[in-house]
Amino acid sequence: MNIESTFDVVATVFNVIAWGCILFWAYQIYKKQIKKPKIWKILIVIILGLFSFSITFNMFQSLIRISILPLGVWILYFFLRRKEESWQKYRSFAWIGFWGNFIFLASTLLTIPIHQFIYPNDELSTYISNDEEAAIVTIHPSGNEQPVVKEGLLNQLETMKQHTIYGIEWYQDTVLNYETNERKEQFPYQLVGTSPKWGSGQHAIIFIEEDGKGLLISTPKEQLYFRSEMSLLEGVE
Repeated sequence: MNIESTFDVVATVFNVIAWGCILFWAYQIYKKQIKKPKIWKILIVIILGLFSFSITFNMFQSLIRISILPLGVWILYFFLRRKEESWQKYRSFAWIGFWGNFIFLASTLLTIPIHQFIYPNDELSTYISNDEEAAIVTIHPSGNEQPVVKEGLLNQLETMKQHTIYGIEWYQDTVLNYETNERKEQFPYQLVGTSPKWGSGQHAIIFIEEDGKGLLISTPKEQLYFRSEMSLLEGVE
């Protein structure tokens, strides 16, 4: 687990709570049974009951899994059906395992909004919170060879607003409208030496637009574009 990610920490806490709920539920059933099954067998049955056929989709950049068919329950029934007494003894625990998938689903759905509230994906401060070692690297020949970032970078970043990414327009302006040897890069600079807000886990590559007024935040899951009325680069207005 990456301890730098609060999402991982919160998810782990909720998973522990989910397991606590499942085990408490199992204990309540265990107390009501006249013939007590072995505890280690109960745990195995619950774990097998978790196996299911599921559908998975993406929600708020997180994978959500919804269980549809109780495969684990069916497998246990196949092996225990000839021993009616055993099946009756462990059936409830097998179903606890299957329904436990929905307890874990609920824990995931609770984790997402908590993390989004603390570390909004659409706020620049989530990706840049420390500029003490900030520097700019030229990554394309069309950029200046020695760009310098202005002082008070964080203060200026607070004024930047999110804008739509104009991918097609940028491609036309930098590629289609120029000859090969005259082509420019929309983002010829890279901002390095900064760090994201602690605990966000939002490590990103940050590109600076040619006029110094735009930032392209590139994460493994998405890209965000922010723009300011003033340039971030010294000597560029």
